[in-house]
Amino acid sequence: MSLMRSAMTVGGMTLLSRVLGFVRDVLMAALLGAGAVAEAFVVAFRLPNLFRRFFGEGAFNSAFVPLFAKRLEGEGRRAALRFAEEAFAGLLFVLLLLTIAAELFMPAFVWVMAPGFSGDAEKFRLTVLLSRITFPYLLCMSLVALLSGVLNSLHRFALAAFAPVLLNIVFIVVLVYGWFAGLSGQPELGVLISAGVTLAGFLQLALLWWAAHRAGFTVRLRRARWTADMKRLVVLGVPGLIAGGITQLNLVISTIIASWQKGAPAWLYYADRIYQLPLGLVGVAIGVVLLPEVSRKLRAGDHAGVQGSQNRALEFAMFLTVPAAVALMAMPAPVVQVLFERGAFHAGDTRATAAALAAFAAGLPAFVLIKVFSPAFFAREDTKTPMIHAAVSVGLNITLAIALFFWIRHVGIALATTVASWVNAALLGRALHARGYWRVDAQAGRNLPRILLAALLMGLALLAASYGLRGWFAPDVSFAWRALLLALLIVGGAALYLGLSWRMGVLTKDMLRQALRRERAA
Repeated sequence: MSLMRSAMTVGGMTLLSRVLGFVRDVLMAALLGAGAVAEAFVVAFRLPNLFRRFFGEGAFNSAFVPLFAKRLEGEGRRAALRFAEEAFAGLLFVLLLLTIAAELFMPAFVWVMAPGFSGDAEKFRLTVLLSRITFPYLLCMSLVALLSGVLNSLHRFALAAFAPVLLNIVFIVVLVYGWFAGLSGQPELGVLISAGVTLAGFLQLALLWWAAHRAGFTVRLRRARWTADMKRLVVLGVPGLIAGGITQLNLVISTIIASWQKGAPAWLYYADRIYQLPLGLVGVAIGVVLLPEVSRKLRAGDHAGVQGSQNRALEFAMFLTVPAAVALMAMPAPVVQVLFERGAFHAGDTRATAAALAAFAAGLPAFVLIKVFSPAFFAREDTKTPMIHAAVSVGLNITLAIALFFWIRHVGIALATTVASWVNAALLGRALHARGYWRVDAQAGRNLPRILLAALLMGLALLAASYGLRGWFAPDVSFAWRALLLALLIVGGAALYLGLSWRMGVLTKDMLRQALRRERAA
């Protein structure tokens, strides 16, 4: 299956998840707004997600997938399955220890995550309670990430990409129940949502285990052992702990600093949820597909194929990401207003969230570039180089976030994350180029500047249109009209961008055919 076709499969499932995620966030904003319960839940949800990115999607998978692919290609399915079972047992053992420690010492974890909450005893206690309920989600989702790595290496992307949909379905059911039960703004609703998160984690784990079983990889529980394979996995995984989870780590740093400003954790959460849509559809999809793709071609000695896959991934990612970033910067307020401004979410929350969204959106291409560049290192079993660059990025993010927070408050935190991400992406790209792992080919060199020009022209048109129509987004205008107008702006902007891309020769019939056809056997 071609790279773009596989990415479209993952992106399609991710789109379903993100749409349901928007429904859940709309309900959450209406029921909790940016109040104390929302702030407590944001921190409680982010805590297991931080460790999930490290132990699951970040460090573990960056090390596990190349090693698993090597055994699958070189030693066969039985050896690959044995390696997966050993990794599953080792990961489960570590996660159980971490979960027990977290449950016992949760007040300390929360104090590190949100030191600003310590001045409000009631909010701090609620955050500790919700964090204890949500933390087992880490255990489930890290094991889900391992099973996803197995399925992705077998080119079975659909169910692994579908798994997050279950979280949003459970989330929505709980929120709808809270709405009918009259729990708006109540701590009891926070408890219910947190319990729903953990329940969804177990459902996702069951789904992926079943999918692996159907694929002929029934992962059975073994006794955890310190073998040579596990030592190699840890050696590769420890540097990836920093490199793979850098975006999440930067968001956690943002949460720590934002806890000192009332409402800021919730504003940053809602802004993050919006720009995560294009990031999930493009960046995550490309990263998921590209790592096993590059690993397989390296094992086969197809270095020209590796270069081609990286350039097409870069081109495809920027074609979709750059206009999304420009559009979110051009009209952040209408997007936030239509999605969230109702119930407990007020006009002041809209302004604060929109400002953070514009700052985050400027870094969207950088977030995706990290997803495109990192697999080239991970596939070569090099996790140290991304770790070093990620460490530089984290240091820069902390410094800028603290400095800018005193100047422009929570917007400075979002801006610091954006600058740090661009620095990380630039360092990764330069390292790949210097080592000869990646060169911009003629097609990418021709199309990338044209993509940027088409996106900027579209952005100017959207900026002018949203300014001229700003009166139609006033609160006294019905929601139906505002939603319709926003949809027309989005569709119109997309049509303009696609038309410009077609005229400039970026979007062609061959490109569309390539996205849908299967690769011919070598």
